[in-house]
Amino acid sequence: MQAYLIDFVNLLLRWLHVIAAIAWIGESIYFVMLDNSLRSPKAAEDREKGVFGEMWSVHGGGFYHNQKYATAPAKLPNDLHWSFWKAYTTWLSGFALFVILYMVNPGFYLVNPNSPWQWAANLTGWQANLLALAFLLGGWVVYNELCKRISPNMDRDGLLSIAVAVMMVVVAYLSTQMFTGRAAFLLTGAVMATAMSANVFFWIIPGQRRMVKAMKAGDAPNPLDGKRGKQRSVHNTYFTLPVVLLMVSNHYSFIYSHELAWVVMVLLIFAGALIRQFFVLMHAGKPSPPTRPLG
Repeated sequence: MQAYLIDFVNLLLRWLHVIAAIAWIGESIYFVMLDNSLRSPKAAEDREKGVFGEMWSVHGGGFYHNQKYATAPAKLPNDLHWSFWKAYTTWLSGFALFVILYMVNPGFYLVNPNSPWQWAANLTGWQANLLALAFLLGGWVVYNELCKRISPNMDRDGLLSIAVAVMMVVVAYLSTQMFTGRAAFLLTGAVMATAMSANVFFWIIPGQRRMVKAMKAGDAPNPLDGKRGKQRSVHNTYFTLPVVLLMVSNHYSFIYSHELAWVVMVLLIFAGALIRQFFVLMHAGKPSPPTRPLG
């Protein structure tokens, strides 16, 4: 009976996790696409109102006209749309799954008896659990410090991207040395997923709240809040596809059981980021996205 209940909870949590992830990732990809597809407004009155860019599109039997303001419009509506609960639900449900599937039996799922590091091979169950939690927290701390120290004003984002890429190589290597291959792939993906959710919780949403508060007080929003939110959103979009692949990697033992599993993992991470880059460039018009001219 207990095994049945655990499986049923696993099913419901996994379903919730997938639903929330689809909603979050879909919305995130849409807004990145929208941001990269913006063109300078053609109407003079739009430019005078502070419209930075616009995009016309057709979908679902109707036409849409999206506009983005450089800082903020003259007036905000009361029903302003916010995007954060999907991100939080995705992380919380994913962490709950990790607890049920891995941390309940860490001696089997986390401890790597073949680790080249003796201390890792001899970990007890509770020590492996603590190490896994520290791994997730440490990944966020290091990533966040890289962002704050290398490009605090978003003027060295190129260098920051290289630093984050190097960090992920290190994370992939360390995870495969300390944990079982299956757990290593999952934890590396969880490091990125944790950074994504934490970006929303600690940076993107607080910055947006400050901007809205400033506008309601009649003050000009701090442009750094908008730039910082975009910086973290861009990071999130490049994490997305690698995270999805690493989350499903536990179904393919030939990937995580390879003797150079960390190299395989790194290649998959960069492949996912490059695939995402293709879509980012396509939405920016390089190459031109498939369109159908009117007339």
